[in-house]
Amino acid sequence: MAIISDNDKSFKTFEGRNPNIKSESIEYDKIFESSIRPKDFENYIGQSELKETLKITLEAARLRERPLDHMLFYGPPGLGKTTIAGVIASQMGVDIKITSAPALERPRDIIGILMSLKGGEILFIDEIHRLNKVAEEILYPAMEDFILDMTTGKSQTAKTLRVPIPKFTLIGATTKAGDLSSPLRDRFGMIHRLEFYSIEELAQVVKRTAKIIDIKITEEGAIAIAKRSRGTPRIANRLVKRVSDFALVKYNGLINDIVANESLDILKIDAFGLDTTDRALLNLIVEKYDGGPVGVETIAAALSEDVRTIEEVSEPYLLQAGLLQRTPRGRKVSPEGYRHLGIKLASEQKTLFD
Repeated sequence: MAIISDNDKSFKTFEGRNPNIKSESIEYDKIFESSIRPKDFENYIGQSELKETLKITLEAARLRERPLDHMLFYGPPGLGKTTIAGVIASQMGVDIKITSAPALERPRDIIGILMSLKGGEILFIDEIHRLNKVAEEILYPAMEDFILDMTTGKSQTAKTLRVPIPKFTLIGATTKAGDLSSPLRDRFGMIHRLEFYSIEELAQVVKRTAKIIDIKITEEGAIAIAKRSRGTPRIANRLVKRVSDFALVKYNGLINDIVANESLDILKIDAFGLDTTDRALLNLIVEKYDGGPVGVETIAAALSEDVRTIEEVSEPYLLQAGLLQRTPRGRKVSPEGYRHLGIKLASEQKTLFD
């Protein structure tokens, strides 16, 4: 099974890198994530219900000798949507081609990929909710009938050709399932939401990653990192990488709970897993807007952040953790959010007459 994408690079060890430098990490983190991705269900931790369903689905497809139904996975970023697609391809013994919706700007982009597919192969489209209308309309007959409708010529000499393509499986991933059009969503045979991970599941992820990068870690150290990973394996893996740097340089290469907590404190990741941006968002709503409600556009402008970054990166966990509330009038900091920031609610503050 081959994975074809834009990130076909070998992973190199990160020992000695400065853990405080964030700007260098985007491409490097992609390579790191690719290097530790599991290739089978046994090593894919979490999402137990989905794994059991997929095992049955894959076995049924093998028995029928037919390609898998098209699948849509949705949920917050970092929960393993791309990874599970790779596992599916590996288990089926087929190649997977990986792309993202923003990269499919022109009709020839999507047509070129579809024409290059072989029978049974998997096409993975990330951020599929961002597909433009033209690309969607090209996908409809391709998904349903495995046919491409192509137009040749111009005006009166224009002709529509129906070109058959090999049967394939489309796996779409999105953080915003509600933004998909109904016609596209209805063409997926399986739609499944990926859930946030438990502390126990994340601790398993942490230990597996530590083993891969050859760093010693105790059970307590794994749990300490898991607690600050926001229920997200991608974040857990990155924190293992950062903490391992501290362990190698300052603590003789061992991660225990003390090393983990001290390292994450230095990185300004608090006990709830919130980083500087998350706390700035909550503090902004409390201090500037009396706890809310306030619109997300206003929050984004005040923090000099992109609206999509707030909605897709910061908000999901803050909402899940009960620190933030989304109302028709805007975002509000919850009582739990106030307590986490160490700020008393107005109803809890003593007056001069108490």
